Amino acid sequence: MELMTVPKGERLHIIILGVGNSGKSSVLNSIAGQDISITSNISGTTTDPVEKAMEIHGLGPVLFIDTAGFDDVGELGKLRVKKTLEAIRRADVALMVYGEDSNCGYDKFMHELEKRKIPVINILNKADEVEYKKLVKELKDPVLFSAGTGSGKDEVIRRLISLRKNKQKGYIVGDLVKENDTVVLVIPQDKEAPEGRIILPQVQVMRELIDRKVTFLCTTDDSFKADLYKLKNTPDLVITDSKVFEKIYKDIPEGTLLTSFSVLFAAYKGDIEYFLRGAEHIDMLEKNAKILIAEACSHVPVEEDIGRVKIPAMLRKKLGKEIAIDVVSGKDFPKNIKEYDLIIHCGSCMFNKNYVLERVRQAKACLVPMSNYGLVIAKLTGILDKVVIPE
Repeated sequence: MELMTVPKGERLHIIILGVGNSGKSSVLNSIAGQDISITSNISGTTTDPVEKAMEIHGLGPVLFIDTAGFDDVGELGKLRVKKTLEAIRRADVALMVYGEDSNCGYDKFMHELEKRKIPVINILNKADEVEYKKLVKELKDPVLFSAGTGSGKDEVIRRLISLRKNKQKGYIVGDLVKENDTVVLVIPQDKEAPEGRIILPQVQVMRELIDRKVTFLCTTDDSFKADLYKLKNTPDLVITDSKVFEKIYKDIPEGTLLTSFSVLFAAYKGDIEYFLRGAEHIDMLEKNAKILIAEACSHVPVEEDIGRVKIPAMLRKKLGKEIAIDVVSGKDFPKNIKEYDLIIHCGSCMFNKNYVLERVRQAKACLVPMSNYGLVIAKLTGILDKVVIPE
């Protein structure tokens, strides 16, 4: 990822919903100003959700998610509707598109959006063809839209801009730094590190520190102690890769705060209080515990992989070799999580906050403790109470 590129997880996720042939894809193409989705008069043209990351003037970086019509039929249609329901979990805002003067079949999806407190912009498409009377009265302030003429496009963008302004983003590093502070970033170079690149969480933190006028020094775990002497004063904060928490903690100067990239993202995108309780719950696990480790990105694991190798080894050292550990990646997440005694999630740099909190809601509903890579490693190395967490 380039330093100036907005990552997918930081974009406003806009999902397009509606019945088949309501003109969802046409609305998306009109708003985007380009052909993102295939349009056709044949119902069912859009199958799996189609994603498109782009920039819209005045709105900024967004990710559009075009979906199949939720009135799709047949066995394949049921799978498409299931995919649409799953996509809602990632949405920050929904564009609900109507193509005729009826809301038949929309209630189920409106319920899913309301349950997750996802704001909805109702769009009455084909307004140059359909005379909407019933829906204008029933729906909250709908937008009369014509994908053919572009009428209503500016109003939709205006409302999206308003919603984005109301959505407070906050800082990854939070209140742990201020202007002119000095921060040391510990970035190990091992087999897991991508050759020639820096992983996304580290890039995002660097970008933020630059914007906040904070001085930072990048080093590795092997050079950390020696590089401290190059600084005129002791650093205000050290942010390390979680896998070397214990090693770095031993050399932290007195008065310097310590955290990790993963811990920062636990507070930035997740439910930090719930994650902390989940980490403490490790002390209550028994030797037959079943644990789920969830990665946001899909990659080929290596021998030093933090989620598939390091954390499982640390857990087995503490709890015994009898514990069962399952690993999932990407958008895969078990429906039945009640069988697990603990869920451990990665930093989720590839997910938006709503998607992470959706998984937290699932865990809470099933009374399953949940935590995060960095917090779990800090707990297992005995330094959780020494790690600082932004407010």
